[in-house]
Amino acid sequence: MAAGEAGAEGTAQHRGKVTITEIARRAGVSVPTVSRVVNGRSDVSPQTRARVEDLLRRHGYRRRPAASPARAALLDLVFHDLGNPWAVEILRGVEEAAHASGAGTVVSAIHGRSGAAREWLRNLRARASDGVVLVTSALEPGLYEELGVLGVPVVVIDPAGSPALDVPAIGAANWSGGLAATTHLLSLGHRRIGMIAGPSRLLCSRARLDGYRAALEGVGIAVDGSLIVPGDFRPESGFTGCTTLLDLPAPPTALFAASDQMALGAIEALRRRGLRVPQDMSVVGFDDLPEVRWSAPPLTTVRQPLADMGRLAVRTVLGLGRGEQPDASRVELGTELMIRASTAPPADAQRGRPAPLS
Repeated sequence: MAAGEAGAEGTAQHRGKVTITEIARRAGVSVPTVSRVVNGRSDVSPQTRARVEDLLRRHGYRRRPAASPARAALLDLVFHDLGNPWAVEILRGVEEAAHASGAGTVVSAIHGRSGAAREWLRNLRARASDGVVLVTSALEPGLYEELGVLGVPVVVIDPAGSPALDVPAIGAANWSGGLAATTHLLSLGHRRIGMIAGPSRLLCSRARLDGYRAALEGVGIAVDGSLIVPGDFRPESGFTGCTTLLDLPAPPTALFAASDQMALGAIEALRRRGLRVPQDMSVVGFDDLPEVRWSAPPLTTVRQPLADMGRLAVRTVLGLGRGEQPDASRVELGTELMIRASTAPPADAQRGRPAPLS
């Protein structure tokens, strides 16, 4: 579904039991083609339009009237999980922008619960939402398709995988953030730099890891796979990952964790080993959550503008509702390295000996 289709005036409402995918299959067309018919687009042949419209009528789909200009806009903000601190930062940005625009916000969390996504979609139809901001990729593929045919404008924030919806996406410059974090550690003299990566299925995780690799390769250091351990963005995986790295015959002198929470878990693992940050190991995180400024020591990290991403998502989805098209299908907001007290030259350099080159 193209962004223009999502923002078309008026939407469809499903009253039958046959799915949108089935309508498209029976008509011998794609789901986006069905969406174009439902939303009154002109770029469909008359024969195809007649075939699809006949099936829509027979299976109980109807267009619902456009929202009354007198009614305040209502936006849906959908998370996979509200338990992550970065979700609060995105919510803060969404709420600020929605309030400034006179729009209300309905917040939902899918949580991976059985049937939760489909229940949310039913509620979405009932309340005639004017736009959806998705901070999740957990919807079943069939639900993505049904959401598309509803004709409600949709924007995705930092999609976790290959987006199932052909809609505007807003993210952060994860690759350059990973590059900056690793380059900072290299500039201090570190040569054995560990990495606690995020889940490999996520685009943002892979981009941060690629930035780490690019920084090492840029100065002629071969990437050592034993220095890269998996994580899931949570503190426990940072603790476990750091423990694994400390148990290596030659542990790293510095560590880049792909999230602040994993970095805090790593610092706890170091503390329990009787090691100090940054004297014994430097640590860099990613996110710049409010609490890391007060950690011991304050955490060097890559700031991704989570609240700004939420604000831009609201402005974009409201613009789609007015028929405005974004300049690009994906926007990446810049990241920034925030240098604090958790990074320093390696111990050898501090004692006046040069760090090894490999």
